[in-house]
Amino acid sequence: MALTWFDARDAAKIGIALADQFAPRTETASDGARGKHAASRDRGDGSQELFARADREVRPLRLNLYKKAKFANSFKWRLLENGVDKKIADEMTQRLLVYLSMNQARSAPDPGGGTAPAERPRAVDRQSLLTQGNQCIARGAYAEAVTFFRDLIRLEPRHATAHSNLGAALCKLGRYKEAESHFREAIKIAPDFADAHSNLGNLLRWNGESTESERWLRRALKLNPRFEEARVNLGLTLAFMGRTRDANAQFEKVLKVAPRNPDALVGLAFVAKTEGRFDEASAHFKRALEINPKLPGALAGQAGLRKMTAADGAWIEAAEQLATGGIGALDEAELRFAMGKYCDDVGNFKRAFESYKRANELLKPMAEPYARDAHRQFVDDLIRLYSRETLAQREAGSVDSARPVFVVGMPRSGTSLMEQIIASHPSAQGAGELEFWMEAVRVHAAAIRQGRLDEPARKKLAEGYLRLLESFSSDALRIVDKAPVNSDHLGLIHSIFPNARIIHMQRDPIDTCLSCYFQQFSLSMTFTMDLSDLAHYYREHRRLMAHWHEVLPPGTILKVPYEELVADQEGWTRRVLEFIGLGWDEHCLEFQETNRPVVTSSFWQVRQKIFRNSVMRWRNYERFIGPLLSLK
Repeated sequence: MALTWFDARDAAKIGIALADQFAPRTETASDGARGKHAASRDRGDGSQELFARADREVRPLRLNLYKKAKFANSFKWRLLENGVDKKIADEMTQRLLVYLSMNQARSAPDPGGGTAPAERPRAVDRQSLLTQGNQCIARGAYAEAVTFFRDLIRLEPRHATAHSNLGAALCKLGRYKEAESHFREAIKIAPDFADAHSNLGNLLRWNGESTESERWLRRALKLNPRFEEARVNLGLTLAFMGRTRDANAQFEKVLKVAPRNPDALVGLAFVAKTEGRFDEASAHFKRALEINPKLPGALAGQAGLRKMTAADGAWIEAAEQLATGGIGALDEAELRFAMGKYCDDVGNFKRAFESYKRANELLKPMAEPYARDAHRQFVDDLIRLYSRETLAQREAGSVDSARPVFVVGMPRSGTSLMEQIIASHPSAQGAGELEFWMEAVRVHAAAIRQGRLDEPARKKLAEGYLRLLESFSSDALRIVDKAPVNSDHLGLIHSIFPNARIIHMQRDPIDTCLSCYFQQFSLSMTFTMDLSDLAHYYREHRRLMAHWHEVLPPGTILKVPYEELVADQEGWTRRVLEFIGLGWDEHCLEFQETNRPVVTSSFWQVRQKIFRNSVMRWRNYERFIGPLLSLK
């Protein structure tokens, strides 16, 4: 069928017509299956026929960028209606747009007559591609934005803004590895490009790389001190690192010049909730939503401030509407976790699990896959490297300090609760989840694998860690580092701090893993997004902790069963305090009154008295969690 009837008002119609030619519309389920099969087949030689028809009948019409977007939307949605798989529809739409854009550039009339070569596309074409891509981002059409920015980069590979904006669009689609490469390319092309620095810093925070995130965001602000978005992002990074006072200062600075900045208000709410000021946090979230009713972080944040009830029906309706409104994958995941929490609170466990599952399915494509064989080998290497004989030797460069206390265990095993109990003692301080030992292992990986960390390196690590603890308190006798990842590094830690005490929190394995599945962690914790991966990771964690209990000297590590702590709070609190060398203090029984920031997902729970409804919680979800049941 020749498409000679086309005029400027029919961009949608031509997209529909071309899609019908590619995958004919069907009326029955069986026909739909044949349409999908035909579409898959046409990705080969058939796609060339499609491109040839488009080149012959669409390209001469010289669609402007707006009409091209209308054409692409209609083409894609018609493919979906005709039973074509979404991934194939997205791919074919993007390939078709790229093909048309490149051919349009090649055939653009040259000012001197004839046709302009592809190497010299008109400047107006480049600016139009950038403008159209930005417009797509503004209206949430991120996949289309990717197409326009890629077109521009093909025409001008060193276009820093195109790389940075492409990275931003890819982030919204959850394609973080690709996004990071484009942010870094933008910075390489234009080292003074503050936007790219800010974008990279923001992405690194999502990936759990807070130290690196801070570095890039501070660079962005050095390049542009008035960059409000970068300052908000820096505040969020500092808040996640537990530096709430510094974070608050960044948000306040933004609001001083832009009182209606909703992201800064969300930042203030985050700080307030970590410090237990829930009414203040609620007020900030409410104010942010008054300014922007479709702000996912503000709406999701409200669910974590208290136990939700059926009276909060308006909240779940607003969350559902926003979650299905075409927002970015990370934003939707945040809302889905919050919706799961609401449904769990009101006892709708089926819908709660569906919400949590949807949230994790959204996160999975953004993260590196959990590598089971690699993690198993990692545990094997640690067990081989740190034998009883090795750990019994006093290493050169180690120090006698008993100031550090390490609370370890699986995430969601009660580590935040234990830290809060100890930090309630007048002679103790909680430092939260420090990244020190994870970074130390990264820097010294080669030497550690060979068991050859020399005396200067050990001494440097010891001095650096003690300085870090000093920054939290100059007079506390004990300072708690509760990073769960330290479970992997107890051999190294003991070799440098042989007098440090280690508290191992152990909770029912299914409750632990299910609680991990119900939380939104950083994208680096890939094992939390799949129940089978969680079961595998837990078994390896259990195997490694059994090794530490066997090889560390007696009196180094104390196992605290979470369920027993809940049942006998005072008895276990006395035992823990004695173990770490502190006398009894009644304040430890009223830990919920202790005023300190808690940045982990347990920020609300540690403000409540110990309750027992978290024990055996998994039975509410027994029919949904098959892969975890074998852990019993």
